[in-house]
Formats: sequence, structure tokens, C-alpha cells
Amino acid sequence: MVANTIDSLPMLAIAPAQVWRGQGIISQLGDYLSRWRYGVSRSILVVAGARAKDLIAPHLERAAIATQATIHYAPAIADCTETNLAILREEISTHQIATIVGAGGGKALDTAKLAGDLANLPVVTIPTTGATCAAWTALSNVYSEAGAFSYDVALGRCPDLMVVDYDLIATAPQRTLVAGIGDAIAKWYEASVSSGSSDRTMVIAAVQEARILRDILLQKSKEAIENLGGDVWREVVDATVCLAGVIGGVGGAQCRTVAAHAVHNGLTHLLQSHGTLHGEKVAYGILVQLRLEEFQGSQLATTARHQLLKFYDDIGLPKNLADLGLADVTLRELETAAIVACRPESDIHRLPFTVSPSQLTAAMVSTTAPISIRD
Repeated sequence: MVANTIDSLPMLAIAPAQVWRGQGIISQLGDYLSRWRYGVSRSILVVAGARAKDLIAPHLERAAIATQATIHYAPAIADCTETNLAILREEISTHQIATIVGAGGGKALDTAKLAGDLANLPVVTIPTTGATCAAWTALSNVYSEAGAFSYDVALGRCPDLMVVDYDLIATAPQRTLVAGIGDAIAKWYEASVSSGSSDRTMVIAAVQEARILRDILLQKSKEAIENLGGDVWREVVDATVCLAGVIGGVGGAQCRTVAAHAVHNGLTHLLQSHGTLHGEKVAYGILVQLRLEEFQGSQLATTARHQLLKFYDDIGLPKNLADLGLADVTLRELETAAIVACRPESDIHRLPFTVSPSQLTAAMVSTTAPISIRD
């Protein structure tokens, strides 16, 4: 098992060494890949889900011909698990891999980044959705074989190259960008409550960036969703994929995750939640965090929650357990998720007050209005 070192690193991995953005920009990938060698090897390992592999394979094959490289495709990645990481270690050793290319959504990208970090190899990330900032960050989330969140790993550096090809991202279902909006907007609600009183310059800068990110998303998300591929849509993609990553890079662990992501982590331990996307769970988690703040008497949290409920209605984010497909969840199951979210190492403890599993359960059932939960 890889140790969780997120709070012990004295350095900040702020951004990818290079970021390429544009329509059809992946066609230039060969120019970049030609720079990397591993001994005499010119082998590239591709880590991707099935859909992402089909999208990028033609571009990679052309890049391989141009650079006289050999492409090896790892088995399709559904989760970043210890089993998949072991498979990749074997692939890297067997084929003397020189470069790792990760493509797809957050879990495939996290797997590629962590495998590259462990092998000390250059990593290229190619997001094929706007669902998360995983293509940017020096962080990987590791899941159990059953799809439950296990732990996160702070990496030594961000990817060497991130390729944001708007044409590729435009092929993704609209739902993925909506989920990315939910994941990205959480940066403000989490960073402001965990770091808002900090006097550290970098943290202050990150919190202010998170506020700007929130405002961009509140103002532009609805128009972006209604105009796929347009200028505003590209701005929102940049916000969810790039700007959200900047905030975690500049602010460090304090500005990454608090209660909203802790709720996500707890919900992954419920099998019936696996049909929802990361950002959908996080978006719901923001409302739960605000309810916890309301329990502490915060009127600002009440105002913020009602503002978000209207925003969620406008773009289609989940507002309660029923919207997450958990209308039939039992109280025992919900308490299990709450206990996981409140583990001693959980990010929920970055809140400026103590949260118990029973308090969290109460917040989880009342993000809109109290609902009846089966025993």
C-alpha cells in the first residue's frame, strides 16, 4: 500500500510542466513524445478506459509512426486500484516503457499519474471529459476492488504535459461536464471554510482563485451547457479542468478537499452510489457541508445553500439523496457512509468544528427538506 503523504510534503506541485489547449491539438502530440527516451527504448504505455482508447488511438498511432515509437495499451482502466497499479508495474518493466500517456476520466488519469510517479517516468494526461481536474493535479485517489474510496496519494510532481483538446472533450456526454462543474465549484466552499482565515500568501491567493472560479461557474455554466463547443463552453471546460487544478496546486492540501469530498468518499462505500459520477457526489456533498455549517448557526451557509439549489436546478446537479439514486437507502447504510466520511484521517476534520457521524447523517438527509429514511 502506498502511504498517504499529502500533509507532509514541504513542496508544492503546482502545475503541469506544459499545457496544450486547442481544437485538434492532440495532432501535435508526436512533437512532444519524440523528446522522451528510456535507455534505448521508445515505448509508450497508454492507460485509458475503453472509450478514451478508441478516441485517441488514431492520433497516438500517427505520433508513434512519426517518432518511431512503439505503443503498448494497458488493459482498460475502470478504477485506480492496487491491482491495476500492479498490472501497470509489470507492463512498464516488460516493455521498458519510456513514457506513460493517460487518457479518459479521473480514475484512468489518476492511475496513469500514480504509475508514472512510482516508476519515475514522464506522464502525459489527455482528459476526454470536463468532469474533473485530475489531468492537472499531483494527486491520485486509490479505490478498492469494490469501487470504494481507500486513500489518496500526493505525487512528486504534476504531469509533464496536459493536452486539452476541445474536440475530444466535446464528444463526451453533457453529464460529465455538469459533474465537473459540481466538482470544481466545491473548491470555493471547501477552501474558504478550511483556509479562509489563513495569513499565508499562497493560501490567500488560492482561496481568491476559488472565489473567481465559483463566480465563473455560477455565471456561465448554464449557457455553456446549452451551447456545446462554443466559446463559453470552452471557458467552462478550462475552469473545470485547469483552474480547479491551479487552486489545489497553489493552495496545497488545505485548499483541496474538506467535507464535500469526504461525503463523496463515504458514499462510494455504498454499492448503489456507483452509478453516479464523482462530481455529482461532490456537488451533493457541498450541500451537506453547508447544512453542517447551518447546524453551527451560520446564516451565510443557509443563503449559500439556497443559491446553490437554484443553480443545481438550472444545470441538473443532484440536490438530495433521491437525485443521487439513493431514494431507497436505509438508515444503516447511510450511517455506514457517514462513519467512513468521519474517519480520523478524513478531510472532513478540516472544518473549524467537530462533526460526528450522527450529525453528518442528519445533514445528509436534509440538504433540501427532511425525508423519511428506512431503518
